[in-house]
Amino acid sequence: QVQLVESGGGLVQAGGSLRLSCAASGSIVSINTMGWYRQASGEQRELVAAITSGGTTNYADSVKGRFTITRDIAKNTVYLQMSSLKSEDTAAYYCNAVVLVLERLTPKTVNVWGQGTLVTVSS
Repeated sequence: QVQLVESGGGLVQAGGSLRLSCAASGSIVSINTMGWYRQASGEQRELVAAITSGGTTNYADSVKGRFTITRDIAKNTVYLQMSSLKSEDTAAYYCNAVVLVLERLTPKTVNVWGQGTLVTVSS
């Protein structure tokens, strides 16, 4: 089994910064893409940013230039540095990873989610 543990959420004033972390652990062979999604109250979950094992990144238009996703391959950890935060960034942020595991000695790709961490931006 694979677990994702997020940390770093909290309350911040508009214009401030926060850094989210997500560490993967368990029976991991390798991790392909890691990313962050968010879900505001009453809204659908949306992609915020993602990064592949090769370092290619993808950002939602709403966070480009303000958020930066990075990854430590050796630590199976992904980070989201959020700057110039706005009230509309308020949401639960979820870490996601596409992980290669061995199931009965057979490689299998699984999609894993963290439990979520709340980010609240006050205006």
